[in-house]
Amino acid sequence: MGDTQFHFRIRCSPRSCRKSRLVSQYENEVPLSYRSDPAHFYGFAYFRQVKDPSIQRGYFQKSVVLISRLPYVNLFSEVVQLIAPSYFENGELSLETVCHDIDQWPFPEAGHTLQLPLMGNVMQVRVPSRGDKPGAVSSPDNPLVTHIVPQMPSPKVIPALKDPDIFRSLQTVLPHIHLLWELALTNEPLVVMAPSPTICSETVQALTSLISPLHYCSDYRPFFTIHDTEFKEYTTRTQAPPGVILGVTNPFFAKTLQHWPHMVRIGEMSNLVISSRKSPGVGQNSKRTLSSKPGIYTKYKQLLAKDKLIFRRLSKGNHPKRPPEVQNAILRRHMVELTQSFMIPLERYVASLMPLQRSISPWKHPPSLKPFDADEFLRTLEHSGPQLTSKLKGNWIGLYRKFFKSANFEGWLRHREREIRQKLELLHLETLGKADVLVWIKDKHEVEKVDLYLQIKEKLAGSASFYPPVSHEIKHQLREHLVSITKNLPEDLQYVLKNS
Repeated sequence: MGDTQFHFRIRCSPRSCRKSRLVSQYENEVPLSYRSDPAHFYGFAYFRQVKDPSIQRGYFQKSVVLISRLPYVNLFSEVVQLIAPSYFENGELSLETVCHDIDQWPFPEAGHTLQLPLMGNVMQVRVPSRGDKPGAVSSPDNPLVTHIVPQMPSPKVIPALKDPDIFRSLQTVLPHIHLLWELALTNEPLVVMAPSPTICSETVQALTSLISPLHYCSDYRPFFTIHDTEFKEYTTRTQAPPGVILGVTNPFFAKTLQHWPHMVRIGEMSNLVISSRKSPGVGQNSKRTLSSKPGIYTKYKQLLAKDKLIFRRLSKGNHPKRPPEVQNAILRRHMVELTQSFMIPLERYVASLMPLQRSISPWKHPPSLKPFDADEFLRTLEHSGPQLTSKLKGNWIGLYRKFFKSANFEGWLRHREREIRQKLELLHLETLGKADVLVWIKDKHEVEKVDLYLQIKEKLAGSASFYPPVSHEIKHQLREHLVSITKNLPEDLQYVLKNS
């Protein structure tokens, strides 16, 4: 078999999912897709199997697996690729060297390029920040790239930390890319059947990234086996399949998962950019087995029409002059623009739920965000829908209704509401900082003065986790308020507050 690389994803126990305050603060500054997963570990495996007559079984067979909470697939795949061959040759001594090198790595900072020494190489990694433009294309001049600089010429360029090559991974089913986008967007249950763990894990990762910059919020398993603890949970026929993407290679799953509504069969990569042959099972109840031809097997009725222009653009590149990286960049940009066209009306509507700034009083709690009303949102589409930025025709309203039932919508809405609440808190802090506290406390009872003091103190402590951070000017104003309030209290209360 030789050497094989792949990655997988497994659940972790709640006890091992806690984040330190330092990690939480760092993760506020990076996009959602670059944060550590609170409920899963990622495994990056390098497996070697070669003939060896000196071993009883006739084969040398060993794996190195790197486990991480971070979903930096491309980066950690490169790391394990550097570690594993040395370990196979030199044993545990090489792992000691690796641990020593990794121990020197700095704490990650969003928007900064890190120098990571590893086994005689220096990995140059820029961790993206929330301020980066979504859908930026990886290139040697783009900040969203990772370099490995060996102690030799010709640095090796790796794609951005979590931008899989969707063109290469989905090449055999490319005519159905818009169908796959809808399935991923609405968290439909999906099985990927592939001939190897490498192709399997790359394809699943590509599917989850099709909806970028929207974060894929449901479970997905780049390489799922019969030994996974969720095997019974995901293969039972007593309930509907969950909204999960499973990547499998074992022929056993062809029969076990026949009740799943959507299957993608990925075979060997085609030499052609686009195959004109339709997938054998789209729109019909074809027999789904691992011996089936590559394609998509589903009864799902696509809600949006295909964008034929993107296929023509990619077809023109079906010759050696256009590098595959460019083909991937063209396809990636198209998918990002499609997702943005879908999400912009939602972003605009949620922004309208935010209370007006003039309703924020320094002496009251910040006003609440209005609840999301799906029907009210759908009524706004006639004048400010996705048709303003996308040429795709179809049942956009039907697609939104399906999206509202998905984990992607719940995750996106929860995240946006949290961001807006924090924005309201920040505006409240600014209003409170500029307020004349001495005038307000002039005719107030001691209880009210102490209550305001404690509120300001609590808000100052909570502001440490804000993104963007609270300005030094506002913090200074609030501390001055604490001093002013204290001076207007009896000495015994001043003593208590100073020592609290």
